Amino acid sequence: MASWDASSSAVIYRPSLRRRTPTPLGRSKLLLLVSRSFSDFRIKVPQQFVICRAKAVNDFGATGSRNITTVPSSLLVAEREEAKAVLSLFLRKQGFSYAVAARTINKSDGFIDHLISKLHTIHKSRYLVGRELTTLEIRNALVPYLESLLEEHGDIFIDIVENFPNPPGTIERPPPTLPTASNNVTSKKERALARVIQQSPEGLFQPSVLYLMDLGLDLDRIKGIVRRFPAFAYYNLDKKIKPVVEFLLELGVPRSDISTILHKRPQLCGISLSENLKPTMTYLENFGVDKSQWAKVIYRFPALVTYSRQKLKASVDYLTELGISKENIGKILTRCPHIISYSVDVKLRPTVEYFESIGIDASSLMHRCPQTFGLSIEANLKPVTEFFLERGYSIDEIGTMVSRYGALYTFSLKDNLIPKWDYFLTMVYPRSELVKFPQYFGYSLEKRIKYRWSRVRETGVSLVLNQVLSTSEKEFEKVLERKLGNMLDVPVAEGKETVADLEKSEQ
Repeated sequence: MASWDASSSAVIYRPSLRRRTPTPLGRSKLLLLVSRSFSDFRIKVPQQFVICRAKAVNDFGATGSRNITTVPSSLLVAEREEAKAVLSLFLRKQGFSYAVAARTINKSDGFIDHLISKLHTIHKSRYLVGRELTTLEIRNALVPYLESLLEEHGDIFIDIVENFPNPPGTIERPPPTLPTASNNVTSKKERALARVIQQSPEGLFQPSVLYLMDLGLDLDRIKGIVRRFPAFAYYNLDKKIKPVVEFLLELGVPRSDISTILHKRPQLCGISLSENLKPTMTYLENFGVDKSQWAKVIYRFPALVTYSRQKLKASVDYLTELGISKENIGKILTRCPHIISYSVDVKLRPTVEYFESIGIDASSLMHRCPQTFGLSIEANLKPVTEFFLERGYSIDEIGTMVSRYGALYTFSLKDNLIPKWDYFLTMVYPRSELVKFPQYFGYSLEKRIKYRWSRVRETGVSLVLNQVLSTSEKEFEKVLERKLGNMLDVPVAEGKETVADLEKSEQ
């Protein structure tokens, strides 16, 4: 909260929100402040303080920063979209939902303009030589500033963002002639879409659109990209899009895959090759990512090479903390690059703690099946554990099953585990057979399990579950023939040979 000390003519802040990631109580309090009407809630903060503190007024040129009108309009629109994306991500990292972040941004046109002004001040030399900023440069310039505002203003941070440059508690409002925030958002998307579909007098689209079409993106997909990320419509063809595409082709990405990569992550074209993308790849290669596999890695998860160094380091440091070697970290990131997108504190650490609580070696599981760590504890992991507990398996047995088959938790209860369990009960095996061979749940019920078991029943031989399912079709038939031949060669007097004896003779 804030109080005004008239004797010292200064604002005294006593923020209750000091950590960057609020506790549930802090988030609730902050959301309450956002939702309250200013008729019920007033914080007396002198207007001149916020203006001086933020060094901004409606005319950015008066503050000594680069005048906004001197920047090309296309670049300005793109930068606004980038700044909004940075602010949205920042709010969501503080624990706010996507809806709350979007609502705040829709009310914060003045603050977005202020962020652009800050950007032009910080990178003034870049603009003087006509060099566009990359996405990471914009992020690295704005995030520390947002963090400092949050640290200083605490509970009234949202109010300051939404009412900038008017401090919370003042009666001033934006001029009524301004369009509403929601209309602004819509009009910006419409302008970006209009730029995409604009045609020359000869009926041709602009060169960047024609280039994207030549790569396999039809107009509808390009429009879909722009709806999700309007800044893409303003990316320069020769300075941004072409260099990235040519670099991907040099890495061995098939030309037919380029359209998919750009559709997944259009922000890739906003990354500087020399200052961001290539250094990021080198950094990951130092942790064992197979450089010969970059084409596949980027196709699977193009966002990997757009993350900040801080984000990458946080994830890699945590994997190292788990005791995973550099070599294995590289293998994990090569096979499952999505692991970098999982928040260490929100996703990875809680999931590791859950697995360790039921006796599963989390580092070993991470190496064998990293995608498991992207699952919800409540919606995916706990229900699977309960499923096996309810069927008589102990925690230790479940741990053994997972250690032998890491993908066990990735299966759907309804579509996989339950129907296969029900069918398993019709087979002659004891339940302990699934502890020995949990891979059973990874085979197709209709195409593999039922067919193979019907063949076993037809021949009347005895096979362990592993032999029934894990061999190739040709080898499976050979095993059946060999077992059947052994049975026919056994004298009648010795016909009571047990399944265990038959298995021992096979060895």
